[in-house]
Amino acid sequence: MTTTLSDRIARAPRAHDPDRGDEALALVPDLPARAAELVRGAAGSSPYLCDLIRRDAEWLSQALVVPPEETMEAILATPVLEDVRDAGVTLRGLKSRTALLVALADLGGVWTLEEVTGALTRFADRAVAAALRAALLREVGKGRIPGQTEDDVDTGAGLAVLAMGKMGAFELNYSSDIDLICLFDETRFDPEDYAEARTGFVRAVRTMTQILSERTAEGYVFRTDLRLRPDASVTPVAISMGAAERYYESFGRTWERAAYIKARPCAGDVAAGQRFLDTLTPFVWRRHLDYAAIQDAQDMRLRIRDHKGLHGAPSHKGHDLKLGQGGIREIEFFTQTRQIIAGGRDPELRTRDTVGGLRVLAAKGWVGDEDAETLIADYRAHREAEHRVQMIADQQTHCLPETAEDFARLAALAGRETDDYAREIEERLTRVSCLTEGFFVPDARPAATSDVSTSIPSSETMLERWNGFPALRSPRSRQIFRRVWPRMAERLDRAQNPDEALLNVEGFIGGLPGGVQLFSLFEANPSLLDLVVDIVDTAPGLGRYLSRNSGVFDAVIGGQFFADWPGRAALAGMLTRSLAAEDDYEKRLDLARIWSREWHFRIGVHLLRGLVDPDASGHQYADLAGAVVGALWPVVTAEFAKKHGGPPGRGAALLGMGSLGAERLNAASDLDLIVIYDGAGVETSDGRRALPTRTYYARLTQALVTALSAPTAEGRLYEVDMRLRPSGRQGPVATSLESFRTYQKTEAWTWEHLALTRARPMAGPPDLMDEIEAIRRDVLALPRDADQVKTDVADMRVRLAEAKPAREGLETRPGPGRLQDIELFVQAGTLLAASPERRMHEQLAAAAASFSLTEIERDRLEEAAALFWRVQAGRRLVLGDADSAADFGASATAFLLRGTGTDTLDDLAVRIAAWADEIRTIADTHLNDRGTP
Repeated sequence: MTTTLSDRIARAPRAHDPDRGDEALALVPDLPARAAELVRGAAGSSPYLCDLIRRDAEWLSQALVVPPEETMEAILATPVLEDVRDAGVTLRGLKSRTALLVALADLGGVWTLEEVTGALTRFADRAVAAALRAALLREVGKGRIPGQTEDDVDTGAGLAVLAMGKMGAFELNYSSDIDLICLFDETRFDPEDYAEARTGFVRAVRTMTQILSERTAEGYVFRTDLRLRPDASVTPVAISMGAAERYYESFGRTWERAAYIKARPCAGDVAAGQRFLDTLTPFVWRRHLDYAAIQDAQDMRLRIRDHKGLHGAPSHKGHDLKLGQGGIREIEFFTQTRQIIAGGRDPELRTRDTVGGLRVLAAKGWVGDEDAETLIADYRAHREAEHRVQMIADQQTHCLPETAEDFARLAALAGRETDDYAREIEERLTRVSCLTEGFFVPDARPAATSDVSTSIPSSETMLERWNGFPALRSPRSRQIFRRVWPRMAERLDRAQNPDEALLNVEGFIGGLPGGVQLFSLFEANPSLLDLVVDIVDTAPGLGRYLSRNSGVFDAVIGGQFFADWPGRAALAGMLTRSLAAEDDYEKRLDLARIWSREWHFRIGVHLLRGLVDPDASGHQYADLAGAVVGALWPVVTAEFAKKHGGPPGRGAALLGMGSLGAERLNAASDLDLIVIYDGAGVETSDGRRALPTRTYYARLTQALVTALSAPTAEGRLYEVDMRLRPSGRQGPVATSLESFRTYQKTEAWTWEHLALTRARPMAGPPDLMDEIEAIRRDVLALPRDADQVKTDVADMRVRLAEAKPAREGLETRPGPGRLQDIELFVQAGTLLAASPERRMHEQLAAAAASFSLTEIERDRLEEAAALFWRVQAGRRLVLGDADSAADFGASATAFLLRGTGTDTLDDLAVRIAAWADEIRTIADTHLNDRGTP
């Protein structure tokens, strides 16, 4: 087709903001009437498109008078420079032009949905290939990928990039992220070069991702998601094809099978990528009719709805077009589940795209012709609406606007009258829901049998014992429980200690106020039932918590339990609002404990289930602690002020120390805190029972410690350790600002300055927090005798080793060469570098510069620290405060080994000891190197 874009315009949006539309149109003068209407309507309803037109008006003038296919090909053929920085600049510019061209071709009805998504996907392929090439050229040029030269870069030097999801199916939406899996062909390398090759590929993939995802003034290329790779929480961003194949053979889940329906190699070693996909054929496409996939898909649908809180009826306001009832994902699940059921026996069903899948399913009799055509039409209409939602502001959202004004803008961009568009969307959502919902019904799976051979009592015996529980008083709840019980009994029987697991589950059920909702959820979603048993089986501490606090499942069922982590600020806001709604101080403390427990439990479960890795869990535990401390501090202060008056002077701030300051806690961490106040010359408080300023802040500090540590009816929040304050146990529990400044600059020992490298102001008046941070930075910047620091640190290491020597086994914190020793070493390097960095990774970089570490030494320190932390975080989760791993059950052992990539606990202990010896040698070498900076 050779006609121009302007000639082929079949429809046009309306300008919601006519002035904006006219302003953009003035930049592209002398257009044919239909083209002018298209430009004016697009710019007048989409601020994002208006900005693109402003940025590239001259180019657009030319693009409108040639066929859009030619313009797209020119974009794809534009050379991309091979320098990493230049590649990013070029690709961001090309992405902007692609976005503008595709939007106008879509809004104008010039291209079909498939042509629109195809153009977006082709550009994504081009961008990934160009970014990967630039990244690999840098690694190969530095000799970091053994045996590979620049000539090998055209085939990815052995690295294949798989496009997953919508990119794999050529179905990218307008503001889509891209899902990639990066695998390298280990057969191209000698065994002794494997580790070096993997490290090089990991660096290359990270660089590629940065090129694609980095947002600058020029925009960005694509948000890139690498989390679909095997066991993403514990594996690097590039893994070998052999390792991936072994994972899918042993652990692959139904959702991963469904993901590979759409997979295709898109960049790098495409041939190797296709060979890998061919090896996965038996995993993705089972030879038998796989009706179990129906329930798995139903579980997934329910998880998504719970995860996002998407239980609302179809509506044109605020409804999620992708994940909500009657949305895009419903059609995709409907299609993919049928493909999985029968695709193993009929290769013709193995199509990647949704429309093609529905058509072949209809042709094979798996879906009625009329239903298939209805779903195809509704799918295309849904996707077009999704694109318009995203075009307004280039946001990766699938939710319809919530306000009438914003919906009117969307309708204008779609070229529709508002009321008609609203009615059409709601009718379509309802129709899709009716067509798909009947397929995903719990009754479609075989009923569980009650004659499972286990050591657990039968359901009748169990019901007789539990009939008095509120959860089992109604006939309906008992009926549902009878259907659920066989699976529960079978799973309990596989527990390391079935009797103990049963007692914990009994405590959980006994604490439920009702059972119909939860038992129905267990029946419809067996994974939730498995979650309960996994918790009590793998992590006894979490199991005991669950047995005493069954109400925590309100959070799970409520839909936010598996949502993205909100961050410290959002958490603090939630808790602050909850506390503000309660007047009684003691009830506030109880409420804080309940709230904190639920989030603490959530982090533990996410770590247990592999939804977050140990590093992420460490940050989340620290976020939670920071939120609790930040929300409670003003509550404690206000309560104290009722009797003794408001804080004298400028008030007091909390300084987080140790792992809290470094933002890396584990499931059993206590909190290291220092309270610093500034009386500003005020001698006493002004309350009805006035106190001298020093006494006031000392008692206020004690009140905070009580609020955090004292057991109430709801337990305790955290143990608090204040020994890192100036002068330790001999010093006052609250320190004046001037005393803190003077002490740190004139009296503090080296170890106290080492501790200061990880200090972080946590709560209090912002100006006081800023001043404390300024003091910290001033102290760290003081001139230092490097030899004296090294000598002091060496002495500290000796004393620590004598006071608490390392034990054999899985202990990773105390002892030479272990985590505490690494932290001490990197803090020394940070101090010598006068760096304000607090976190382990950044402090390690500072230490590398201070001690002139070789690249190998730095890598070894990073690897050892990562292993030790994974073990520490895992042990504290499954054992709590216990020191011995003797009570590890089979599931707890499997959890720890999976997280560390080790075969047995004995192997892990040997690995820990070997790493500790190596790290001790590195630390000894550099700390004993006197006479150098």
